[in-house]
This record gives sequence, structure tokens and C-alpha cells, in this order.
Amino acid sequence: MIRENQRILNLILVIIDITVITFSLVLAWCVRFGTDLLGFGRGIWGFEHYITPIIFIIPAYILIYHFLGLYTPQRTQKTIKSEVSKIIQANIIGLLFLTTLLFIFRLTDYSRYMLVLFILFSTIFSVTERFILRQFLKYVRAQGYNIKYILIIGAAQLGKKFSKVILQNEYMGYRIIGFVDDDPHKATINGFKILGKVEDLENVIEMNTVDRVVVALSQPPVELMEWIIETCEKIGVRAEIIPDYYRYLSSKPHMDIIEDIPLIKIRNVPLDNHFNQFKKRLLDLLFVIPSLIILSPLLLITAILVKLSSPGPVIFKQERLGKDRQVFNMYKFRSMKIHDEEKEKYKWTTKDDPRITSFGSLIRKTSIDELPQLINILKGEMSLIGPRPERPLIAEKFKDEVSKYMIKHHVRPGMTGWAQINGYRGNTSIHKRIEHDIHYVENWTLSLDVEIFFKTLINIFRDRNAY
Repeated sequence: MIRENQRILNLILVIIDITVITFSLVLAWCVRFGTDLLGFGRGIWGFEHYITPIIFIIPAYILIYHFLGLYTPQRTQKTIKSEVSKIIQANIIGLLFLTTLLFIFRLTDYSRYMLVLFILFSTIFSVTERFILRQFLKYVRAQGYNIKYILIIGAAQLGKKFSKVILQNEYMGYRIIGFVDDDPHKATINGFKILGKVEDLENVIEMNTVDRVVVALSQPPVELMEWIIETCEKIGVRAEIIPDYYRYLSSKPHMDIIEDIPLIKIRNVPLDNHFNQFKKRLLDLLFVIPSLIILSPLLLITAILVKLSSPGPVIFKQERLGKDRQVFNMYKFRSMKIHDEEKEKYKWTTKDDPRITSFGSLIRKTSIDELPQLINILKGEMSLIGPRPERPLIAEKFKDEVSKYMIKHHVRPGMTGWAQINGYRGNTSIHKRIEHDIHYVENWTLSLDVEIFFKTLINIFRDRNAY
């Protein structure tokens, strides 16, 4: 196998996925009914009763995998993280599909424990399968097989940078055969030969093995671009363009279409997607509602102690800037003595701040003072995970001083975030904090939220910047 045939790879993936799904269901039955491991007994129905839904499960799962992009080429993805996230999403959707199916067919006696086991096994085995496949493809490419050959048009800064990226990422399985460029003074770029001028493009492609032509020209004339594309399509080679304005784009720009006009979104925000918004909001509510009930004794005791520790209101309300720059009142247990907000509107809390009460110091260090923000989450003004919100006046000040500061307001603010678990809490570098906030905005996934949540729990009692 000298070159990748995506159709064959997809067919193999589908066959493996069908095998994994079937095996997961059978194993779930074996654990639930074939053994006494869970202590629930063997049940009254036989194997066929629980396995028959496989005729609906397999096509449903293959369609879900397809629509989530699990059968699109993953060659340029450096880690398996995106695939893991999609597999988890697929199994959540699959569980909803299965429960709906059982309801429609009135199969109320179908084991819920078996369903949970099936989803668990399916997720674990699917992730393992994709990981093994990735490692196998990396090995095959390292041996010189499954390679895509690239010809670069343009040996200036753009083409030079692209060739360097390809050299540094051999796992993708791309090989550069050389450049075409009109500069007569250039012979090689990063070790690759100049194979001819741009006008020689058709001849260069015919004389070499070329899978993709990458156009890396700075502000090329329209007529030249049309000719290059026509030449590539005439020969049957894929042409791809690196836009000269790529430096203005985020790491993951998004393409939209209005009628037949393409629009490139400068910054891709996963939470602009309505389904992603629904998942995140559902996760917030599933966490907040039980938390308010379970923590109600702690909330009551804290409120009483705040009132007894110093005069003033129990809850401190302060205007903060939220999603889409909307102002809302963020709630906290009051941890400071009453002071003039107007006079100290630009002042940040510092270590050993004299305004903090003795009890306030305790609840700040343990983050108990933040718990009333569960109400903000319930109201939809905040999320459990997200960039920390700032006061409008401070935000107005930072937007002129800190590059891209306002991007954090593309999503709901959170009680904790990516910046906070990485040590940027309190009086720390605002530039680093914004870098981490932008990373979160552009790379949000449910699994990232879960990671931030558990790391926050671990860091609560050892965060030196909490005061």
C-alpha cells in the first residue's frame, strides 16, 4: 500500500466499529445476566431478547459516528483527544436513542444496568480501537507507506513556513516533493528543490507523484489563481490554498455559507453551536440543582457566620460583564468589611488585604464565598466552567491594554476556568490569564469542562493565589 485509500480505510473502520458495538452489547449481557458479578440475578428473559435491538443499534451508531465526523480523515490531528470527545458524544446520543427506542416499542423490561454497561464498554473499546489504529498508521507512515505527496507553489515566507511545519510533523504522513517558484535565485528551500517555474506546473505534476498541490503565494493575481486551479483540476490533482491573511485567523477558523457566498469566521467558537450550548447548559443544571440541595446546610451556616462576623449584608452583589458583554449581578458571600465601592472601583484584592474579615479570609481560601454563584448559573447568567467575569469598568480598561481581552465574552463566564486551574487566579498575569481564556473559548469540549472541574476540586486547598 503506497498511498492511502480513504474509502478502504473507512470501510475497515465501519467493520471494526460494528464488531466493537456488537461485542460491547454481548459483553454487557454477559456481565449483567451471564454472571452474578453485579449480584442482580440471571433475569427471566433469554439472550435473544436483549440482543435483538442490535439491528437498530448498529445502523444508528454508524450514522451518529458519520455525522460527528468520526469517518473523516484524522491525518492532521496530532492527538486522539478530539476523537475521544466525539466518541463520548456519540454514546450519549446513542443512549438517548436506545431509551427512546425501548419506550416506543414498550420494552420496559429491558435492563437499564445492561444499557449502562453497554455504553461504558462501547466507549472504552471504541477509544482503544481508535488509539490502536492511530498508532498503526503512524508506524506504517514511518516505514514510508500510506504517504501523501505534496507540491508547494511559492517558495517565499508562506511556503517556507508550511514546509517547515510538514517536516516537524511526520506523523501526518505527508512528503514534500519540492516547490515551483518564479524566483531564479532560489535553488532549495528547507532542503527541497525548486522543480520549475509556476508556468511549468502541469509538466512538474506529470513528471512526479503528486497527491496535493498547496498554493502558498502572497497576494497572487486572480488570473494566476484561476489558471493554477484549472491546471490542477485538468490533471485531477487536489489544489489547496493557504490564504495570505491566515495570520489574522485563529487556530481553528470556521467556514459558513450564506446562499452561495462563503464566510470565514475569524474565530471558531464551539459554543456558538446550539447543540453544544444545550449540552453545556444541561450539564450545568444537572450539577447545580442537586448541589443547591446538598449544600443548603453549608450555605445556611455560612450565611449566619458572615452576618455574625461583621455588620453588613450576607450576600455581596457586584456588576460583572457576561456573555456578549451583557452586565449582570454576580453573587458572593460577603468576605470584606463594608467599604466605598466607588472609591475603590479599580482596586484589586491583594494578599493580607485589610478589608477582608477573619471569617472572610477562611471562606475565600476555600472558595466557599463563591457558592452563591450557583444561583447565577441557575439563572443562566453564568456557567459552572468558563472564563472568570470581570467588572465592566475593569473590562473597559483592559480591552485597550490587553490584546484580544474581550474574546472571553463570547461564552458564559464561569465559577472556575482553564486559567484558574493553571495558576492564574487573583493578582496574577492578566496576559497569561487571557491566553488561557481564549484557549478555552476556541477549544471547548465537555471533556475539557470535566477536566477543569476535577482539577478545581484538587486545587481548592492548595491554591496559593486564593486570598
